[in-house]
Amino acid sequence: MAQRDSFQDGSLPLFKGSDEALPKALPKGRLPSYIQDHRARLRDRFIQGGATAMPDYELLELVLFRSIPRRDVKPLARALLEKFQDFNRVITAPTERLEEVKGIGTAVITDLKILEAAAHRMARARVMQRQVISGWDAVLDYCHTTMAHRETEQFRVLYLDRKNVLIADEEQARGTVDHVPVYPREVAKRALELNASALILVHNHPSGDPTPSTSDIDMTDRINTALVALGLVLHDHLIIGKSQELSFRSEGYL
Repeated sequence: MAQRDSFQDGSLPLFKGSDEALPKALPKGRLPSYIQDHRARLRDRFIQGGATAMPDYELLELVLFRSIPRRDVKPLARALLEKFQDFNRVITAPTERLEEVKGIGTAVITDLKILEAAAHRMARARVMQRQVISGWDAVLDYCHTTMAHRETEQFRVLYLDRKNVLIADEEQARGTVDHVPVYPREVAKRALELNASALILVHNHPSGDPTPSTSDIDMTDRINTALVALGLVLHDHLIIGKSQELSFRSEGYL
């Protein structure tokens, strides 16, 4: 399986600019005016131009403003992005890895996890109780939002009714960086409990490469065999990579 590519960008310094707060030791109590002004400028730019007008490090600063009200947070935003590479990977990073960054405490971790949960909830709301085939792009967006930046494999099942309306989205298992245990019998059993008629399997490849392994193909065949015996349909198996997905149906594996 392909290794995750390292992130390199030597063309422009990410954090250089006239709007950068100066790295000074701060007194206790009231914020120095230069930091207050910096925060006000970033907030104004966000209000006027939205997130698309801001690079990752500035958007992350806006989040950190609320977690750390009395410190210059630009160095911390820099440290987080240097470690995790982009905004999405910062907010989806495991708690234990966030704790490795100096200056990260409970307040920051809590706010990042709230932000992650909100993103997942919003993406999920676009697909639940909706016809999957007509809203396929929303399904893909949801899968990428919830799974693309995970550092370990996760296996999910989307259960559909006879009209292909998504009635349940459940995590079946979590695994390691390159393996997740899946039990076809449990997948089929849960489908019967939910009175589902069809399923879509989804799992991620933390390496970023969605190419299926031999074990992925074998596992899909075993699940499909179990479902066919019960009169259930396996619509697809999606493997979610960092920036793209692979469909077993489109690639001829199903």
